[in-house]
Amino acid sequence: MTSYSLEVVDLSKHFKLYKEKHTSIKEKLIRGMRSSYEEFWALRDVNIQVEPGETVGLLGHNGSGKSTLLKCMAGILQPTTGKVCLRGSVAALLELGAGFHPDLSGRDNIYLNASLLGLSKRQIDSKFEEIVEFSELSQFIDNQVKFYSSGMQARLGFAVAVNVDPDILLIDEVLAVGDENFQRKCIDRINQFQKAGKTIVFVTHAADSVRQICDKAFVLDHGKVVAFGAPGEAIRVFREYMMASSGINSPQLGEVLENNLVDQGKETLGTGDISIEEVVIESNGSGHILSGDPMRVRLHYNANRAINDAQFGVSIYSGNELFFSATSQGHGVDVGILDGAGEIVFDFATVPLLDGVYKMTFEVRGVESGSVYAWREQVDHFEVVNPGRDVGVVAFPVAMKVVSVAK
Repeated sequence: MTSYSLEVVDLSKHFKLYKEKHTSIKEKLIRGMRSSYEEFWALRDVNIQVEPGETVGLLGHNGSGKSTLLKCMAGILQPTTGKVCLRGSVAALLELGAGFHPDLSGRDNIYLNASLLGLSKRQIDSKFEEIVEFSELSQFIDNQVKFYSSGMQARLGFAVAVNVDPDILLIDEVLAVGDENFQRKCIDRINQFQKAGKTIVFVTHAADSVRQICDKAFVLDHGKVVAFGAPGEAIRVFREYMMASSGINSPQLGEVLENNLVDQGKETLGTGDISIEEVVIESNGSGHILSGDPMRVRLHYNANRAINDAQFGVSIYSGNELFFSATSQGHGVDVGILDGAGEIVFDFATVPLLDGVYKMTFEVRGVESGSVYAWREQVDHFEVVNPGRDVGVVAFPVAMKVVSVAK
């Protein structure tokens, strides 16, 4: 017998997508036998094992099947094939207002929601004050829930879910709702659950939350598990899939296009006097860069005529956000007269970034003329993997020590 706290075995789930919507019973009876639909597989052959006491994240783009999988785990949806095995009591917070009746007060909804999670009235009575205190809604507890904001509903739902003391807690995006103080309280409560040996599974788009609190993570893409493992590795794969499914354009590209530059091919624009032939990013040979590692970038160019006023520039972006930009002139480098094939090397002694996929823009401009000889817009990218648990964007070098103070 397996010791898994939660196990998903060969689980698949499909829905019928009807092309026509019936507006009356008569229409349904007439067309019922001829209603056409398409089968949509939200999940395909998913296998997940979670050990007792583990905290597991589910990452994936919108529509990847994360919430459907969590609902199957909670028993709200039944899988088409496969099964879910749970060992222990379960509490689920799947979406805002789930299990709440809008016409009932917050007080009544606490009793309703907690009873759905398996608590008796006596048990709810004993936990009621603690639930209200955690939700910070004592002033509004006797108001109808339909007048609550989405953040207030999230507070109430989370407060109920974490105070029923389940063995397994299922959470869908609740950590992204509410103010900073409430989010911190949620993280603190999850840390308490972890110390108590509870099992936690939560869906999120917040990669930093996965890194901060998860033991491992699964990445879903179009209903299939495409990766699982340590948080850093799972986040790297997740971001690769996100980058592959959406193009990123820098605001500066519009400025360059307004100059009516010619398309040089090889995804480079410019006047045609200088072309960027190739960009080679050298790291440790693993296909990604660890935070703090050095990086060398080689740019191969070809000058079709003698150019004596050129300067090279490099910029690094995450999405549309500029992280870094530098030019050869700004660093006091005289590139001399360019004529024919050549190479310029950008040596980064360290890459002080945390995990993510970063794109690079290269340019060759005329210092005096202002001409854009060549512009290569976010074609090249590098990946940074953070093996630690630090979160954020920049990898600050920090050392910590405990100093004993004599009494």
